[in-house]
Amino acid sequence: MLRLILTCVQVFASFVIVGLVLLQRGKGAEAGAGFGAGASGTVFGARGATTALSRATAVFAAIFMLNSLALAYLGTSSSKQQEAQKTILDEAAMPPPKPAPVTNSPAPSSVPATPPPAQPAQSPAPTPAPAPVPAPAPAPK
Repeated sequence: MLRLILTCVQVFASFVIVGLVLLQRGKGAEAGAGFGAGASGTVFGARGATTALSRATAVFAAIFMLNSLALAYLGTSSSKQQEAQKTILDEAAMPPPKPAPVTNSPAPSSVPATPPPAQPAQSPAPTPAPAPVPAPAPAPK
């Protein structure tokens, strides 16, 4: 349950940090405002925008980092607990036990060994006689 709450806080903090960074002005925006281009202080005043947004970004960055450490600690401590607990899947993944060694001595048996059933005798197939070879023709003179 705690892991789910910390994960939600992590996602929320990351989205807020992305939004705050996108709202802040770049360094090049201040040079343009000095020459009269753009409205230099419309929302937070002439100097308040950098202070409020940068402080909020720093706060949420600290929350994000501490939350990351807490999630990492929970991840390592829960893996130690999972080693002690075995599930059915863990047992299924284990190799099967080795069979007992086989000895060469025959085991005593009360039932006599029966020979395999005899197959009916088949007569051998007759082989065809070889064809006679024709004599060569005499050469003309």
